Amino acid sequence: MIRIVIAEDQRILRGALGTLLDFEKDIEVIGQAENGEQALQMVQSLQPDICLLDIEMPVKSGLEVADELQKNGSACKVIILTTFARPGYFERAMKAKVHGYLLKDGSIDDLSAAIRKVMAGGREFAPELIMNTYHSDNPLTDREIEVLQLSVDGKTSKEIGEELFLSAGTVRNYMSEILQKVGAKNKIEAIGICREKGWI
Repeated sequence: MIRIVIAEDQRILRGALGTLLDFEKDIEVIGQAENGEQALQMVQSLQPDICLLDIEMPVKSGLEVADELQKNGSACKVIILTTFARPGYFERAMKAKVHGYLLKDGSIDDLSAAIRKVMAGGREFAPELIMNTYHSDNPLTDREIEVLQLSVDGKTSKEIGEELFLSAGTVRNYMSEILQKVGAKNKIEAIGICREKGWI
């Protein structure tokens, strides 16, 4: 039996997915989470084989959960289910070494087949999501992404510098480089552009 945890913030969709997957003879839904933090706790306590993760969830995004599971060496395999074909999201999912990345508008038969394939050691990625990655490459370096991500949390250049062991001046240099690369007038605009493209 393949044991599944579903993490999806839309209650109706979460319930429907759970019900449909439970109809499959070899799949059992053992937990349903409404946010990323809850999903992490369920994976740790229930030890499922596979976690189906939505990307845009409260508290922690699906990508943050996938990243944490990978860093913690979790045996749980991750399949991302998304409505967003954003190149940056796919890029981040690959860094988190997810086993599947699928669009929500696929059929339950396709999803069940993907779950079985992943369980057997394979990977499953929606072709349209892969194609999108070739149209918009993230121009930011890992360090620039870190700086921008910390500024999203409202941290000042000094605070970011302390966290990353950089001087405040170096942080400001990174920020001006980011603005130039994404064509933004200020930090807020840069964050908006990078979020829209799924780069942060």
